Amino acid sequence: MFKSSASIAPRAAVLAAVLLISSACARMGEAPAAFIPEPAAYQAISRLGDTLRNFPLSEAARTRYLAQLDTAEQAYRHTPVNMDSLIWYGRRLGYLGRLQEAIAVYSHGLTTEPDNAWLLRHRGHRYLSVREFDKAVADFTRADSLTAGKPDEVEPDGQPNAQNTPIGTLQSNIRYHLALGHYLRGDYDKAAEVAQGEVTNANNDDRRVSMTHWLYQSLRRAGKHEEAKKALDGVSANMQIIENTNYHKLVQLYKGLLPVDSVLPPATNGELSVGDVSSAYGVAAWMQAEGKTAEATELMKRIVASGQWGAFGFIAAEADLARASKQ
Repeated sequence: MFKSSASIAPRAAVLAAVLLISSACARMGEAPAAFIPEPAAYQAISRLGDTLRNFPLSEAARTRYLAQLDTAEQAYRHTPVNMDSLIWYGRRLGYLGRLQEAIAVYSHGLTTEPDNAWLLRHRGHRYLSVREFDKAVADFTRADSLTAGKPDEVEPDGQPNAQNTPIGTLQSNIRYHLALGHYLRGDYDKAAEVAQGEVTNANNDDRRVSMTHWLYQSLRRAGKHEEAKKALDGVSANMQIIENTNYHKLVQLYKGLLPVDSVLPPATNGELSVGDVSSAYGVAAWMQAEGKTAEATELMKRIVASGQWGAFGFIAAEADLARASKQ
C-alpha cells in the first residue's frame, strides 16, 4: 500500500537514529550480538504430507547432543563473527533435529560471507533434510563452483567414527550431497554424472562405496543397466571400510556377492532402526530396478513407518512413494 511522505518521515528519523547508535557502538569496539534463531513450530512437511517435528533420538543421544550444543552456543556467543563458531552452532542444532534454526543460522552467516562454501555446504544439507531439494541443489552447485580448482580441506566429523578418522572433505561432501539432491529430485542422469566424478576421485574405500551406491542406483533409474553393472567393477569384499559398512554390503548385493538377508537382517517386530534405514532403502531401490515392484513398495512403506525421518534412506523412500502416488 502507498504511504504518504508524512508517514514515512518519522520512520526515516528512527532508522537514522538506529544507524547512528550502531555506528557509535562500532567505534567504541563493542562486539555485535550473536544471532540466536527462534525455535520453529515444526521442521518440515514431508513429500507425503506429514508434519515433521522432532527427531526420534534416544535419551542418551539427546543428552549428548544437548551438551554439545551448549558448548557450541557458548563459543558462538563469545565470537559471533567467527564463521567456524557459527557453523558448529548450526551443525549442533541440526544434529538435534532443529533444522529450521540451523538453516537460519547458516543464512545469517551468508549475509556477511555470501561466498563461504562451508556455509552453503551445510545449509544445503539441511535443505535436503527439510525436503527443499531445489534450494539444496542450488546451494551445493554454488559451493561446487566456488571450490572448483582450489585445494581441498578435510571436514571434521560432528560425531567421530570408531577410528576418529574423518573420511570426507569439503569438496567430496559438497558433491556427495549434490548427487543426492539431483537423485531426490528425480534427475538421475545428473545425479549419475556427479556421482561418477566422485567415484573416480575417491581417495578411500568409504567414499568409493558410498558414491558407487548412488551411482549404481542413479544409472538403474535412468535405464542404463549395463553402465550400472560396470560401475560395480571397483567393488570387492576386502575393501578397507571405516564407517560405511552398510554401503559396502549394498554394493556387494548389487554385484551378487551377498544375499538380501545378510544386508538387511529381519527387524525386531517388523520395525526398522535408524541404522537399518539406509540399507533398507538400497534393498528396496534394487528390488524396484529388478522388477520386484510390490516388494520394493512394501519395504519403502516400512521405512516411512519407522519414523526415522532425518535419514537419507527415509527421505529417498518418501520421495519415491510420493512420486509413485502421482503417476
